[in-house]
Amino acid sequence: MEIDLQQISFSYPGSKTPVFDELNMKLRPGITLAKGFSGCGKSTLLRLIAGLLKSDRGSISTTSEYPVGSSSYLRYEVGFVFQQLNLLPLASVERNVQLSAEMAGKSMEEVSRWIELLGLAEYRKSKPSQLSGGQQQRASIARALAKSPRILLLDEPTSGLDDLNTRIISKAVKDRILSDTVCVIATHDKRLDAIANEILDFNTFLPLEEHLQSLD
Repeated sequence: MEIDLQQISFSYPGSKTPVFDELNMKLRPGITLAKGFSGCGKSTLLRLIAGLLKSDRGSISTTSEYPVGSSSYLRYEVGFVFQQLNLLPLASVERNVQLSAEMAGKSMEEVSRWIELLGLAEYRKSKPSQLSGGQQQRASIARALAKSPRILLLDEPTSGLDDLNTRIISKAVKDRILSDTVCVIATHDKRLDAIANEILDFNTFLPLEEHLQSLD
């Protein structure tokens, strides 16, 4: 999988400062960390790649057979872990992961494999409200990985987590994603630097918002 962003411009409604202004970027298989100050556009980049947001100008193309943002693209190609996690509250861990896998045409073997790899076997029948924050985060990542996605987008996956949970998540992402998967992680966490193939520092090439320029 490859992702090519050409001349991407994007602003949120009512904002005087664009998040991106003619951004060009190529993403290839491996793990790319998107780092930078809060509000610099890391989460926006993930949503644009997923097709959950549409750029004002420019284009995003991939080597997928499905158009960016189409239902098939989101179902078969993209695994997305949001900061809010978005686990189904009334479904068990196993059912959350199973539904994601089924939508992508994957087997129950994939469900069980990821539940085991992320240390959730004893919690497979538990609902999200019965889990700790770290366990919920691991369940959300298991749900994304059970699709065997070729585009894996993780938004602050280790924020607020202890070193043990961070190591479990890092190892699963580094060792078990497909060889042709493009993985983009929006993060502040220096503990993830060790698994990165590339680090994008948004502080160096994106415009500062006006209230931050005044501090310069």
